[in-house]
Amino acid sequence: MTVTTIDPGEVAKFEAMAAEWWNPEGKFKPLHMLNPCRLDYITSQIAAEFGRDLAGAQPFKGLRVLDIGCGGGLLAEPMARLGADVVGADAAPRNIPVAQVHAEQSGLVIDYRHTTAEDMAAAGERFDVILNMEVVEHVADPLAYLTACQELLKPGGLMICSTLNRNAKSFAMAIVGAEWVMRWLPKGTHDWKKFITPDELYDLIRRASLTPVDRKGMVFNPVTWRWGLSDRDLGCNYVTASIKG
Repeated sequence: MTVTTIDPGEVAKFEAMAAEWWNPEGKFKPLHMLNPCRLDYITSQIAAEFGRDLAGAQPFKGLRVLDIGCGGGLLAEPMARLGADVVGADAAPRNIPVAQVHAEQSGLVIDYRHTTAEDMAAAGERFDVILNMEVVEHVADPLAYLTACQELLKPGGLMICSTLNRNAKSFAMAIVGAEWVMRWLPKGTHDWKKFITPDELYDLIRRASLTPVDRKGMVFNPVTWRWGLSDRDLGCNYVTASIKG
């Protein structure tokens, strides 16, 4: 039997919100707002690593991409439009039919599965790219989870991993701001104690036998009401790139 890093309590939180995934004003409004910034980073890193021209019609054609913790498909769908062969996996079973229906309505072919990184690794699945976005802070054992992701990558493969820093700023923004004040997310969506500092994540990535190559902050501008990438400010949301040698 495959050991799992799934935290049942964390899965239950997102199960309860499954139908909200594609409502830009609903419970996942923060992700809809963050998505353009995430996609800018993801697409630029994939293009650089695999020598792809983003100006082309389907620049990621021929690449097999895993979106682990895919939710309703907010990242899987853009990857499919860019030509990638996409598998979307999620531990919350109610997310999968939501994602499947939306992909069909959008005319996209995406292989959505209710499964875990550990089970996919044990089955011998391999990918060129893994999108591991805002998942690692929700698992029971981050190192075991990242090790399973490493096993899922082909040699030379790329993992993009984002999470939240653990400090006073992230508590103020992600917990107090997003959950208590703005009420963008239900209270209890995030557990601040499970947030991971950038140095801690780099250490975990290295211990999982991957090589970190880049990290950037994702910073919200309250004036423009937009997210942007920062080389210096990793105080709250941040994203990393790492490769398998």
